[in-house]
Amino acid sequence: MEKLNLNYTPEMEKAMQQSHNINFSEYENNVDKRLKVEREREKSHAESTKMIAELKQDIHRDM
Repeated sequence: MEKLNLNYTPEMEKAMQQSHNINFSEYENNVDKRLKVEREREKSHAESTKMIAELKQDIHRDM
């Protein structure tokens, strides 16, 4: 894979570092690290979606 040439802000760089312990340069240039980050993001999204569904179910059950 080739370099992505991403545009990112300092805030995005900070968030990437805090969340995944890599910087955008590493993400941009290393496909293995990029795939790891994307798997982590997918997992986090699935967990959040499940949690929201459970909370909605609890809210409607209590009504």
